[in-house]
Amino acid sequence: MSDMSQGQVDCRIEQGVAWVGFNRPDSRNAMTWTMYDSLERLCSELEADPAVVAVVFHGCGGKAFVAGTDIKQFADFEGGEAGVNYERRIDSVIAGLENLHKPTIAMLEGFCVGGGAAIALACDFRYCTPSLKFGVPIAETLGNCLSVTNVSRLMDLLGVPRTKEVLMAAKLIEAPEALSAGLVSAVFEPSAIRQEVSRKAQAFAGRAPLTVLATKEVINRVLEHRRTSADASDDWIRTCYGSRDFKAAVDKFVSKTSFEWTGE
Repeated sequence: MSDMSQGQVDCRIEQGVAWVGFNRPDSRNAMTWTMYDSLERLCSELEADPAVVAVVFHGCGGKAFVAGTDIKQFADFEGGEAGVNYERRIDSVIAGLENLHKPTIAMLEGFCVGGGAAIALACDFRYCTPSLKFGVPIAETLGNCLSVTNVSRLMDLLGVPRTKEVLMAAKLIEAPEALSAGLVSAVFEPSAIRQEVSRKAQAFAGRAPLTVLATKEVINRVLEHRRTSADASDDWIRTCYGSRDFKAAVDKFVSKTSFEWTGE
């Protein structure tokens, strides 16, 4: 990929709120390795900035938050161990976001799938527009497997039945169901969402910082205690990423070849 095609993660600070934008709109903000590296670095920088009271993550272009990881990057994967290493890398980046000592908000417009769903789930709050399409449709696209930590985040917010619908049935959750399920806290029209999210983010400047941080930390400790070890899904990650199905699915995306699932 050229430097331009690898996209970027932008950050600007307005009135104490850091606006972190996934900027690759021509590809629905699909994440590249460069963008994941930038996200990890930005979280560390924002952690150390006392002027930042809250962080808002958003997609650029208005059509998507993040449409997963760019599938072209999987073309060079060789065997299941590459899948384990990838899932570990993503876990590390998402953990840095989840453990950020600032209130975090995901502003969701359009597609929020795959890696985008993982980023949104790691935020403290989520708000969306009516165009939301949230899910992890890997049963229809790649035939890979999420890390157990990301599965846990889905289960924590959606419960077991909806998690099975999202992962096994490749269901995309739209705004009304996301609101009723508690996945998002409110739905705003496109013309109003930035102002509404800005207002909610700036309000943290008037709240007791130690109480806000303590609450987030204690909740994260409970979640961490409930989650199983990070390697608990490695056997299935190796199986899926090392399969002929996964390679064929990636080839279909990159080379526009046809294939049928074989379960091998």
